[in-house]
Amino acid sequence: MSEIQSNQDTITLYHAPQTRGTGIWVLLEELGIPYDMKVLNFKAGENQQPEFLAINPLGKFPTLVHNGTVVTEQVACYTYLADLFPEKGLAPAFNDPKRGAYLRWMAYQGSSFEPAVIDKAFNRPEVAASQSSYGSFDKMLQTLFDQIAKGPYLLGEELYAVDILWGLSLKWCRMFGLITTNPVVDAYIDRVISRPTFTRVEEKEQALLLAQS
Repeated sequence: MSEIQSNQDTITLYHAPQTRGTGIWVLLEELGIPYDMKVLNFKAGENQQPEFLAINPLGKFPTLVHNGTVVTEQVACYTYLADLFPEKGLAPAFNDPKRGAYLRWMAYQGSSFEPAVIDKAFNRPEVAASQSSYGSFDKMLQTLFDQIAKGPYLLGEELYAVDILWGLSLKWCRMFGLITTNPVVDAYIDRVISRPTFTRVEEKEQALLLAQS
């Protein structure tokens, strides 16, 4: 594992292939800004070494370091980076009427979608909707699909960082059969992941996987 260090002004992404860090890598490419990336071998347990745990005690990805600050949790990383470069147009401005919806759908991924998908994947017993953080799985998913149907992107005509988050999340869930999609949702996923940045990162990820095997 490379020595873990970062210049104060450098954006550094700690990443392992085929983790939630992939979407942050795509976002960095979409932003077109300089960054460093330090690749760890997840299968070899490099994310559990003391050097990395000193930065992120959970040993999880994505992990960003910038200006001496550590940013973890993928939704926080997406929000942080898109807001850091407002001129790139990947986040609605603070006074933009779309800002509230943008934050809503950013948070929805981590607070409702992922917990619901994980519970269903592991066949965990259902609890009353009033006691669940996401209500019911079916209602959670239909609410998301209804928003996607307004298209072409989650908030309308413009692609934002939140679409990169959802495009990749839904791609993986579709691939592993964790959700049942429909033609409109499939078109949305494909619209996002067909972007050159996704293709470029996917090719590089495959090379990293081969190097680590």
